[in-house]
Amino acid sequence: MSFTLISNDFRDGERLPEAQVFNRMGFSGENVSPHLRWDGVPEGTKSFVVTCFDPDAPTGSGWWHWVVFNIPAEARELPRGAGSALASLPPGAVQSRTDFGPPGYGGAAPPPGGVHHYIFKVQALNVAQLDLNSEVSPAMVGFYAHFNGIGTATLTALYDS
Repeated sequence: MSFTLISNDFRDGERLPEAQVFNRMGFSGENVSPHLRWDGVPEGTKSFVVTCFDPDAPTGSGWWHWVVFNIPAEARELPRGAGSALASLPPGAVQSRTDFGPPGYGGAAPPPGGVHHYIFKVQALNVAQLDLNSEVSPAMVGFYAHFNGIGTATLTALYDS
């Protein structure tokens, strides 16, 4: 079985629903993190990292919308709203800063001029936890996830303003 990531809120390649769109910067979405579920977990998984990244943001380095790490190995999903304080994260899971500033989910908010790709990713790690806190940058979480990763699954949604 291959490592897969799915959502009850959208399918791969579909438009991101308004519920997952930011509610500031000229947008009136609900800013609710989507439901995510993963299957086919690699053998030896000791924890997970979940991220949402927009590589199309006009920054030269993309835009981090969500970062959650230290998700326990027995977890297989994040409920809708877990990144928005509307549902609980698994025990021990930590949300770190995003490019909006504080920890937590920040929905789609692209400037006009084209379609943006919102890549939701779950990474299986061979360590039980990353020794990081909620103030760490998304790039640092990505660095540690890269060097401790044993599998990756992605789900991409599209959005344009």
